[in-house]
Amino acid sequence: MRLYIFILVLLTSLIFFVGCISIQKTNNVSLLPKTKNLFTPIIVWDKKIGSGTKNFYSKLSPAYENLIVYAADRNGLVKALKIDNGKEIWISDLSSHNCFLCSKTSAFLSGGIKVFNDKVFISTERGVLFALNKTNGKVIWTTDIDGEGLSKPVVSNDLVIIHTNSGQLQAIDINDGEIKWSLNIGTPFISLRGVSSPTISFGTLIIGGDNGIVTSVLMPQGQIIWQKQISQITTTNEIAKINDIDVTPIVDYDRIYIVSYNNVLSALDIYSGKSIWKREISSVNDMIISGENIFLIDINDRIFSIRKTDGVILWTKENLLNRGLSEAEIFNGYLVFGDKKGYLHWLDITDGESVAQNKLDSSGIQSRPVVAFDNLIVQAINGNLYLLKI
Repeated sequence: MRLYIFILVLLTSLIFFVGCISIQKTNNVSLLPKTKNLFTPIIVWDKKIGSGTKNFYSKLSPAYENLIVYAADRNGLVKALKIDNGKEIWISDLSSHNCFLCSKTSAFLSGGIKVFNDKVFISTERGVLFALNKTNGKVIWTTDIDGEGLSKPVVSNDLVIIHTNSGQLQAIDINDGEIKWSLNIGTPFISLRGVSSPTISFGTLIIGGDNGIVTSVLMPQGQIIWQKQISQITTTNEIAKINDIDVTPIVDYDRIYIVSYNNVLSALDIYSGKSIWKREISSVNDMIISGENIFLIDINDRIFSIRKTDGVILWTKENLLNRGLSEAEIFNGYLVFGDKKGYLHWLDITDGESVAQNKLDSSGIQSRPVVAFDNLIVQAINGNLYLLKI
């Protein structure tokens, strides 16, 4: 996995070490394993969504609701498309909203798209949250947020919640964009480029911080219920001090499942934050739960199936190391994810065996696939958007 490290103070020696790590990972990219394809996905349609995310690290991914696909590129182009044929319903260019009388420049969209009721929400690296009309794509309101909006917005109690790279958790009124409260959950001296997106369950917001702390917040007041440090720094090495939690927590009944970059996968009690079990796994990729199992991809692109009750590892796959795997989704009983070479990989969730791999787009795939009933939506790095069936 190629890591993009956000450095608050320029340290020449640190940049040197980061560069060394990147080179080492590139030289150890696994060759494409041989797979006997049990099927070949059918491309129902493909459409171009601007220039995509190019070579920038981004978790910008499509969204789907009520037979409509919403997708965007980093520059500011947002489109709504019909699911059956890809026909464009509306297009909105947010690059023209950067500043009054300015020439058109990139909006730097990031974090992902959230569709809720009559609005579409998306944030930017420039520190702006947009609310668009779901019917026509017109901007309803914008709000300046405190830092880069790298998380996917979530909505609860008529509030849009966003987590910025400055460690701010902010709640914004869904109707007019007014900031109702801000909560600083901390930001360390050095961290990865990325933040945890919030999860809200039964009036409680769960969020991971770049300091390795999980925070439980009472909604809609914004009051901290508890905080739990899940990973500790035990070294003076600057790189090893990176302690981020950049994944979206999963809430399953009374348990929280969360993983940090600093080698901790943990199950916590939702009411107290007490640790139930831990495993030594590092990741910045969102996990997924299906039945009794957790599926995740670690920082070296190892793929795990883990029993959620006690953390027992059921199977591990190490034949796609350092291929730049995207986050995974479960579709028709398969674990599906892309890689930086543009391949889409399909694994049987019961044993991790590869059942298909297909070259979809030469620009590569880094965003998570999106399931839409019996369809799979995949967006490539260059902005190509595909609707697939099997």
